[in-house]
Amino acid sequence: MARTVAIGIQDFETVIKNNYFYIDKTHFIKEWWESGDAVTLITRPRRFGKTLNMSMVEQFFSVKYANRTDLFEELSVWKDEKYRKIQGTYPVIFLSFAGVKETSFAEARKKICRIIKKLYNQSDFLLEGSYLNEDEKTEYREVSAIMEDNMASDTLKQLSEYLCRYYGKKVIILLDEYDTPLQEAYVNGYWKELVAFTRNLFNATFKTNPWLERGIMTGITRVSKESIFSDLNNLKVVTATSDEYATSFGFTEDEVFTAMEECRLSEEKEQVKWWYDGFVFGQHKDIYNPWSILNYLDTGKLSTYWANTSSNSLVGRLLRQGSRRVKEQFELLLQGQTIHVPIDEQIVYNQLDTNESAIWSLLLASGYLKVISYEREELLENGEEVMYELTLTNHEVRRMFQSMVRGWFQEGRTDYNDFVKALLINDLDAMNEYMNRVALNTFSYFDTGQRPSGAEPERFYHGFILGLIVDLQGRYLITSNHESGFGRYDVVLEPKNPDEDDAIILEFKVKNSRREKTLEDTLRSALLQIEEKQYAAELISRGIPSERIRSYGFAFEGKTVLIGSAEDAVI
Repeated sequence: MARTVAIGIQDFETVIKNNYFYIDKTHFIKEWWESGDAVTLITRPRRFGKTLNMSMVEQFFSVKYANRTDLFEELSVWKDEKYRKIQGTYPVIFLSFAGVKETSFAEARKKICRIIKKLYNQSDFLLEGSYLNEDEKTEYREVSAIMEDNMASDTLKQLSEYLCRYYGKKVIILLDEYDTPLQEAYVNGYWKELVAFTRNLFNATFKTNPWLERGIMTGITRVSKESIFSDLNNLKVVTATSDEYATSFGFTEDEVFTAMEECRLSEEKEQVKWWYDGFVFGQHKDIYNPWSILNYLDTGKLSTYWANTSSNSLVGRLLRQGSRRVKEQFELLLQGQTIHVPIDEQIVYNQLDTNESAIWSLLLASGYLKVISYEREELLENGEEVMYELTLTNHEVRRMFQSMVRGWFQEGRTDYNDFVKALLINDLDAMNEYMNRVALNTFSYFDTGQRPSGAEPERFYHGFILGLIVDLQGRYLITSNHESGFGRYDVVLEPKNPDEDDAIILEFKVKNSRREKTLEDTLRSALLQIEEKQYAAELISRGIPSERIRSYGFAFEGKTVLIGSAEDAVI
């Protein structure tokens, strides 16, 4: 009989006690403990079982669970007598920053301090007896949501000392989702303040803490050492490209297929593989996201479960407001191709707006991209850069990004759809009417806010191209800024069935007031460029007749757009 698939349970005891569906990951306990690493930072995408594994580690080692051997007796870790002896023998401090999503530094700081205060409340038995002197008891009671920075930074270190006195053993500290507040700080503009606060907290907790036995930190990203880990030279970092713990987070293909047999869903194996396979950790391939698999096992339906579990607002903003090159590479990804980019797994959040490599690094760490291959390229100054070949992780991720791009035009969605229809049937008047509405509604949405002149038209129309790819890739192969004839075109829509659809060339130009008096002049220039540069040459060489190739110029002036063709009367 198939076990109950419970969705969203992150407490290990609850899963085991109720015999909910669970894949044994207790081998992580042995692998981590035997590594001997003082502090381990493990990065994995969201919903990859990080919190459940941290709960498992807490309940295995914590003295609070000394009499709960029943939680592990049926699992792999219990087969080793060495581990049966150490279960429930350590004081453990377990905290999570997953809920720290405040919009200001003051509130984020208060939330973190409140989490620490709760830990003190849970251990207030330390105030009994003579484990603490009177000064320490007074200071213990002063821990609060509004305590001073110098006190806050030492609180976890001090609690470690007190617990060590009480139990006669050093503590294990588990910090889950350490980077959630840091990402929110970047999004909401208080990055520097929070970095300074957390750097001092992490240094005291994990570096200068003589009462620390071992520590684990989990998160989605590896925040740069210069930001918060500058003093933590005892930190073992495990990222998506590391081999350590590769099968401890996420489900292997064997685990997924075995679960499908239990739930009598074996006939869907190929479809499940197409939708959800693709995560790669180190040399280990065919890793599946647990959240998607659990939801599929529960419902029996294929859908974008993992991709819809959070807003993805940061990723969407970075791609929407990204440069021409970022959007061009994203075009390739949406069409199932690969890109070659340098990756630095140390995420520098304050470089995300200016460093394209940081964007791809974030997408890789977040699970939206997977590594196909990599090679080292020699750089100047005797350094080296690792170039990665990346592609979208799987069909679920591709569906998520398609939905994201459609959302960019949501406010003017009806006009956008009408423009596409007008383009396909060559209705120039309708194209002008609807495109101007689309630009008016969505132009500023692509603005980075960094230019005093407002949004760059280039960012808008490359975002617009992504919209065309999402909506028309079933009928067209869409490329942009490729060589053809004697120059470069902006967009070419090559029909997959030339007998039914025309090929379409789109040339975008922004009005240059020094060279062009009117928008009509800009339009003429765009159309003339199509003709002089022979942009149709590549299409003709592939057998598409010239009479089945339509060319349009798009002239921009602010949010105003003028569209014309070679046959248009304005030329």
